[in-house]
Amino acid sequence: MKYLFIVNPAAGKGKKQAGIIEAVKNYFSGRDEDFEIYITSAEGDAKVKANAAAKSGEEITVFACGGEGTVFEVLNGIVGYANVNLGVIPCGSANDFLKFFDDSSPFSDIAEQISGTAVPTDIIKANDSYCLNGCSVGMDAVVARDMSIFKNMRGVSGSMAYKLAVIKTFFGKIGVSINLSVDGSAPEKRNCLFAVIANAPYYGGGYKSAPDANPFDNALDFTTVNTISKLKVPKFLSLYEKGQHGSLDYCTLRRCTSMEFTAQKAVPVNLDGEIIESKHMKFSLVKDGVKFMLPRRIFENIKNSLKVFDFT
Repeated sequence: MKYLFIVNPAAGKGKKQAGIIEAVKNYFSGRDEDFEIYITSAEGDAKVKANAAAKSGEEITVFACGGEGTVFEVLNGIVGYANVNLGVIPCGSANDFLKFFDDSSPFSDIAEQISGTAVPTDIIKANDSYCLNGCSVGMDAVVARDMSIFKNMRGVSGSMAYKLAVIKTFFGKIGVSINLSVDGSAPEKRNCLFAVIANAPYYGGGYKSAPDANPFDNALDFTTVNTISKLKVPKFLSLYEKGQHGSLDYCTLRRCTSMEFTAQKAVPVNLDGEIIESKHMKFSLVKDGVKFMLPRRIFENIKNSLKVFDFT
């Protein structure tokens, strides 16, 4: 097994990368395992490097050392290659997918990662792209787009950047008009604050949009919020952040395997934090679409607590 560490030097304002690189070198010093550290230099670089490694046919674990953008690129470089495992070493501003695990600290421990287990994990196909965590359209996609204005400011965390972007968005037009279909149903015109298709509970620096989402259950979770008055938005967001919005009469939460929308004009769409604009998107479940590396302690906890695993 070869280990490839793709490091984004810009992620998380570059605070953790030097420590990760040093830890990797120290771990492999004097050991026989084959490893490589690759530092990205441009947008899309991580995808190209990961894809080249996947095409080699060699058994390899590719660690995305960065934030959601780095993971997104690496995932899209390796999907469809059975010889590749995906690992994540967090050094971004949020790394929301890892919040699914009660204690994500083992993801920063190189020894825990190397002694871990690659587990079949669901992903989302979004038109021609693939996502690990979640996708959305509407106000929160606009917020995700505008986070870039704030997240590189000194002293601004990922969650704070999201809140500042919410405030900025609040003073413009909120909501989106789309034709929405879930699990192949007839399209229904919806005026919604936003619609989310989730593989894991958290996004946006810690907002719990889909409280019951589980990336190992072969299902996706769908959340839609009807357009509401701006006066209601602050109270809603306080509940939404905690995952307590399910009882609100303007919110719908359900499980599904696909969601599709069309719009008269291109609207911002969030793909694991990457923002595009589109008039049409189809999101669908890819069961066990990637082998995701779980650090040793996390694997043991999940193996014992979730029935979806069968490692006997």
